[in-house]
Amino acid sequence: MTNIGEKVVCLVAYHIFFMLFVWSYWKTIFTLPMNPSKEFHLSYSDKESLEREPRGESQQEVLRRAAKDLPIYTRTMSGAIRYCDRCRLVKPDRCHHCSVCDKCILKMDHHCPWVNNCVGFSNYKFFLLFLAYSLLYCLFIAATDLQYFIKFWTNDLPDTQAKFHIMFLFFAAAMFSVSLSSLFGYHCWLVSKNKSTLEVFRAPIFRHRTDKNGFSLGFSKNLRQVFGDEKKYWLLPVFSSLGDGCSFPTCLVNQDPEQASTPGGLNSTSKNENHLFPAKPLRDSQSHLLTDTPSWSETSAKAEKGKVGMSNPALTMENET
Repeated sequence: MTNIGEKVVCLVAYHIFFMLFVWSYWKTIFTLPMNPSKEFHLSYSDKESLEREPRGESQQEVLRRAAKDLPIYTRTMSGAIRYCDRCRLVKPDRCHHCSVCDKCILKMDHHCPWVNNCVGFSNYKFFLLFLAYSLLYCLFIAATDLQYFIKFWTNDLPDTQAKFHIMFLFFAAAMFSVSLSSLFGYHCWLVSKNKSTLEVFRAPIFRHRTDKNGFSLGFSKNLRQVFGDEKKYWLLPVFSSLGDGCSFPTCLVNQDPEQASTPGGLNSTSKNENHLFPAKPLRDSQSHLLTDTPSWSETSAKAEKGKVGMSNPALTMENET
């Protein structure tokens, strides 16, 4: 590389990729995972009642009172409300207990040993950007080192120890690029389907059945749920995800035109008065994701304003660890 302009361009590009890589990696590591809000924790009286009552219908009645006003629609495999014995709380949708952190994490994706942190609602965008910028960083190094790597094999480089550094640098960057591209591609697919890694291995269970695409609202809305509405923040590791992590819009509540019709005659039953799910109370930053949905009317939105959730006395509940 003899052209001074080419050297300047490579130097500037290198430091841009490096700074974005370090910034997103830092945010992924040091952003604390979000935990369920106080509304999901049992009150002191409920805790005492739960400890006094034997396991069975009496305990389920205590949990029924605690969860009746919470916006939760996912269940255990037996059809009960998901309850964490260790954190003493009713789990929000997509929330899971991390055995490493020993706490419940909102929209938990996985616990990553490479960042020594749980990847969830609060830092999932940062984790995606970390994968993207680390991949670009490795590809850039491999691309700029390629010409010297070729010269190494054709014996056109000076006979110094530096040529072995060039060979090692190219192999390391190339191998990391392959592994990062597969991991980044997998998480891009997860974002497009609005799934987490845990939900791929165990599909979310709703009141009447399991639905692996229950939270998918269509590609554009799934993307906005992670990266937000303001595109100027999409490529920067600053928090811009929609919602609060405790409640999520779902296609089973508000059918989205972009989402394929679900089996089992859901569209036909949604026209009747008895819906499979009540209308979900959403935060202001979430509800506009469904504004173009026919089933989301202004009347129902106003009726839900100011409520934390809707009661559903027909729920069956049990403890889950």
